Amino acid sequence: MRRTKIDAQQTREALLDAAEVLFAQRGVARTSLQEVAIAAGVTRGAVYWHFEDKVALFNAMMARTTLPLEDILKAIDTDKAPEPLVELKRSMLAALQRIVHDPRTRRVFEISQTKLEYVDELLGVRTRQLDLQKSCRAHIEATFERARALGQLPEHANARGLAISYMAIFDGLISTWMLDPTVFDLVDMAEHSIDLFLDGLQARASCPSVASSKMRSSSR
Repeated sequence: MRRTKIDAQQTREALLDAAEVLFAQRGVARTSLQEVAIAAGVTRGAVYWHFEDKVALFNAMMARTTLPLEDILKAIDTDKAPEPLVELKRSMLAALQRIVHDPRTRRVFEISQTKLEYVDELLGVRTRQLDLQKSCRAHIEATFERARALGQLPEHANARGLAISYMAIFDGLISTWMLDPTVFDLVDMAEHSIDLFLDGLQARASCPSVASSKMRSSSR
């Protein structure tokens, strides 16, 4: 029984490995489950034993890589961190380090960025992607709320808007870097961009009169 469980786990990993390579080469929509089975050296029936359909296979492949990245982000203790924005920056840069230096993480992000079409049977994949984005945004938003409570951001700062902007910076940098990694160093550019973003916010927090003036101007 123990051997059977080990064999089943090895088969599952082989299927995920094969799917990852084929999705990167051919795209998700153009890769069939039969091709994944052949590449993994198993029968098509073995695919369906482990995964209900291509959506389940894709989501499992993504989870194998993105869950560790989510863990990095969630390691921030937003209720206790004295400098939540510093911790947020550290965790996000650690995630980018994985994208740059870990081939699997980089390949999976490339698939999700450039080889995925939300069509036909893949429409279900969108739910998983939206759930992941929502989870990350909620945690980042909580971090900005904590920073605001500590007086490290202006009192009127919109934590939801800041979280969306923060994620957009990283998403944009990753997408651009994926097209041609030789153009810039992803981690260095992300650190520079986030420093500019956070420095601007903290400068407004330290100059409440300026922030209030801008608020009055924008309300006219």
